[in-house]
Amino acid sequence: MTKHNMTERTDRPTPHELRIPRFTLGNGVVLSAETLRMFEEAIGAMRHHKEIYTDWGFGEIDPMGRNMILNFYGPPGTGKTLAAEALAGTLNRPYLHIGISELESKYVGETAKNITAAFNAAATEGALLFFDEADTLLGTRLSSVTQGIDNEINAMRSTLLIELERFDGIVVFATNFAKNYDSAFVSRIRYHIEFKLPGFDERKQLWGRLLAPRIPLAEDRTLIIERGAAASDGLSGRELRTVMRTAFPRAFIENPEIPCVRWGHFESAIADVRAANQNVGSRRHEKALSSAAEIEAGRRILGVAD
Repeated sequence: MTKHNMTERTDRPTPHELRIPRFTLGNGVVLSAETLRMFEEAIGAMRHHKEIYTDWGFGEIDPMGRNMILNFYGPPGTGKTLAAEALAGTLNRPYLHIGISELESKYVGETAKNITAAFNAAATEGALLFFDEADTLLGTRLSSVTQGIDNEINAMRSTLLIELERFDGIVVFATNFAKNYDSAFVSRIRYHIEFKLPGFDERKQLWGRLLAPRIPLAEDRTLIIERGAAASDGLSGRELRTVMRTAFPRAFIENPEIPCVRWGHFESAIADVRAANQNVGSRRHEKALSSAAEIEAGRRILGVAD
């Protein structure tokens, strides 16, 4: 794999999509022990790629293994996007974050061209290529093609397969609906890394990170972290951030002159987040999108939805 040093490019303008990571896996991301183990294994494979494929001669047996394709899957808000950025930082590479909006086009056939352009940009810059909401792209190809647009969806996915085969770099996919992936893509992914809702120890770390040192607390900080970790079982890291965003203003409402955050502010914010999960939008563990909905999503990114 191409070695990239971000310090070499500080004096050059970067494309709009190119980003410089703000942190690494060891600084700024809370992961479970099992998820971290998978990352360490994948990073080791990347760092020792030359020895394995060239010095040991495995490249003669596995000529298509020159790239690294990873899949991050799990519930929303568990840190998949953050981890992709941190992985790029750990590898000292910039990264390209490609969402559906970057691939959408109102012109039939242009989405496939946008996919190719993303791979070309990543190859030129030595960047980690990150596809968010990847289930829309990696879904099952349509076997009963009845309309021209269905052909376009299949062409888009075929383009992605071709680019993955020829790409000499690092690609990361992230999804909340991993079961929607087509087997042709699954077989090309080397590491499937699961992101679970944080356990008690991970929640303690998250509460510790989110409670910035200058926040005025009415109770002992260590006690609040312990209590918060216990009370927020089942919430994602993103939802814990929402708890903080909701709790802190309540201290000003209660006492504008000398605001101080009490455990009660956190407790009520946790209850509000749980109520929203129960009553608003689709539930976290709802069944994955139906094939009909997936087809519609594919049409949307091609810019030709009804």
